[in-house]
Amino acid sequence: MGAQLGDRLRSIRKRRGLTQTELAERSGVSVQLIRLLEQGAQESTRTETARRLASALRVETSALIVKPDAADPAVTDVELWADVRQALAGIYPVDEYSEPPTVAGVSATFAEVKPLFRGGHFAELAPHLVPMLRDADYLVSAADSGTTDARRLRSRIRQMVAWQMCLTWQFDAADHAIALALDDAPDLRAAAPLADADCWRWIRKGDLAKAREVATKWADDLEPRRISKASREDLAGWGLMLQRVSTAAIRDNRPGEADDALAFARVAGMAIRHGEHDSRDGLLHAFGPVTVQMLAAENAMVIDKPQVTLTIGAQLEGTKYPLPWPWQRHRLDVAAAHAAMRQYPEALAVLQQIRRELPEWLVKQRFARDILAGMIEKRRTLTAEVRELADFVQVPY
Repeated sequence: MGAQLGDRLRSIRKRRGLTQTELAERSGVSVQLIRLLEQGAQESTRTETARRLASALRVETSALIVKPDAADPAVTDVELWADVRQALAGIYPVDEYSEPPTVAGVSATFAEVKPLFRGGHFAELAPHLVPMLRDADYLVSAADSGTTDARRLRSRIRQMVAWQMCLTWQFDAADHAIALALDDAPDLRAAAPLADADCWRWIRKGDLAKAREVATKWADDLEPRRISKASREDLAGWGLMLQRVSTAAIRDNRPGEADDALAFARVAGMAIRHGEHDSRDGLLHAFGPVTVQMLAAENAMVIDKPQVTLTIGAQLEGTKYPLPWPWQRHRLDVAAAHAAMRQYPEALAVLQQIRRELPEWLVKQRFARDILAGMIEKRRTLTAEVRELADFVQVPY
């Protein structure tokens, strides 16, 4: 973002006839931070802060953001996934096969490993990915032009790598994995989960304009010709792209567009009829009415309506959602809403529950650090529980 952000902020503020103090009052952003940004003394700010400023100035967030808001990967993550990145590029240990791999055998291994991925057991998952990537490459190269089954399987393995690279902020590797997986996808239906991963990558980076562009294109491509005749798989693919459109739009201070996309997603969710559809090709690709409600809760939290988030959270309490990652992301919204309402014991209880159920995933969530950092800032003294949890999720000092 840098000085260019400050230049844009100052220019738009003046065009709106606002002083720095008036902008601070409208946005809820401190006047000290606004001054630092306009002076170029602070070279970056978070997407959430930029959205608040954009809302007060009545412009899109992307009108302020020059550089995507992304964290640097942790050194431990770069080291943990080094062999996987190499294998993705086709570089892996040359092992003698006692027997050549088969599609059935690699598919069975993938099915065994999938719960490790979904359950957030990442350190345990990493060693399995290198041999799976190697074996999938062998299967595709051993067949004439690669069989459809072999390429579909390799696409799913590469998709797993893509999600993992996005989660750990290794976006160059994620981009590579998504491109390779899309090349292997045999049809549009198989490509839909990869489109979902691609959109999440841009959102996680903070490149909201690109996220909206990609999500809108895929939503148009995946829209069923007749909703009443569409399969659950096709409805889920379309619905998740609408969800990504809404997610990007609400962060880009386009509430009308976000609401429209959410309304269409709700139509897709209602057409699913029975529960959440868990895609065959997707690793984190479930969609239905509960998913839509989770998105509504998330959007409400983005625009500072924590009571709406808590109301939806109470309605969904106890729901058996098929995927741990998205469900716990919803629970983070609930924790954030409690914290925003100064209900700190409730917020802490939700965070501790997430830690018990998905600890390795929680450590990767900058949102969790933000929630705890906000709680710490507003309290004079900290309990041992808060201090220990802050250390666990790596809240900066």
